[in-house]
Amino acid sequence: MALTNTTRSYGAVERSFHWLMAVMILAAVPLGLIANRLPHDTPEALARKVEVFSLHKTLGVAIFGMALLRVLWVLVQPRPAPLHPERRIETALAGAVHGLLYLSLLGVPLAGWVEHAASDGFAPILWPLGQSLPLVPKSAAVAEVAGALHVAFGWSMILAMGLHVAGALKHQLADRDETLARMAWGRAAGPGRAARSAGPALAALALYAAAAGGALALMPASRPETATALAPVASDWVVEEGLLGFTVRQMGSEVGGSFPDWTAAIRFDETPVEGRHGEVTVTIAADSLTLGAVTEQARSAEFLDVAAHPRAIFQAEILPADQGYIARGTLDLRGVEVPVTLPFRLEIEGDLARMEGSTTLDRRDFGIGKSHVDEAAVGFGVRVDVALTARRGG
Repeated sequence: MALTNTTRSYGAVERSFHWLMAVMILAAVPLGLIANRLPHDTPEALARKVEVFSLHKTLGVAIFGMALLRVLWVLVQPRPAPLHPERRIETALAGAVHGLLYLSLLGVPLAGWVEHAASDGFAPILWPLGQSLPLVPKSAAVAEVAGALHVAFGWSMILAMGLHVAGALKHQLADRDETLARMAWGRAAGPGRAARSAGPALAALALYAAAAGGALALMPASRPETATALAPVASDWVVEEGLLGFTVRQMGSEVGGSFPDWTAAIRFDETPVEGRHGEVTVTIAADSLTLGAVTEQARSAEFLDVAAHPRAIFQAEILPADQGYIARGTLDLRGVEVPVTLPFRLEIEGDLARMEGSTTLDRRDFGIGKSHVDEAAVGFGVRVDVALTARRGG
């Protein structure tokens, strides 16, 4: 049994690639579709969803590696000539479908891998080599774009697979030729004179570009359509830049999120008056929350319920502490007020102040994720990190 191709037959290596990848794709595609539709309203359901997504992602990485090897093999091997070279339109269409399949076998898992690498924590790939990718930052925007491309390219792959199978059946049942036998058993057939053309490859690239453009055009906004940005507030110290982030453990992994839209009304004096340095009111647009692959879940009624409670407010006095300062007050989140103390460090140089602080909240105090009582599934503690630069004179 020959390992390599000829112009009349497929070798054992090429046929092994073909059938092994077919089995893997037929497993990975349903797993992805099922995982997207699985509920996550209970800890058991969430764990099941994570397991199915992990299997889907792991198969996707394996398919990507296999596709790279197959493309390299195809580049150095002769291609068996079409059995009916006189049917030019049919031959060109077959070439375009093959080109779309090759692009999909690389693009679909790569886009999914980039989405995973740009997100935090949800449904790990089941391998020991890490979950990140070089040059891919942790970014909700990158994850959203990659996710949209993954879905669009996935449907283009399903279309190409359907056309490929239909073509094989047509050759087997209507033409009754040796097309399927060449790939199934390595049977030699055909004229043995292969002609190459750039047309089918260009057609496949055009279809892929159309899928990418459609995915980006139809990509939903990262915030709900009803969300509105917070208006600026009057403040003695005006925040020029800042970060309001948080970290929670999910299924044993840390997941990092943030609230990009928030304002701070700050009154602060270096010299305390009656033991107080001032006060602060932070208003947070809860519907601006991002949390990687589980952003929509975190915004849902089970967790932050941003539709009913689009704003969170932290009001506190600024007090001296042994090492720095503390902001002591209440956090109104999800309609529940809870006392909160935020220790922070502060450096002031002239009219410019830099602040960093961190505290840990218990999500159960706010009624967040009531049904998720297993801390191994969704952690109870949520670490909140704040950093900002503000200028005096607002």
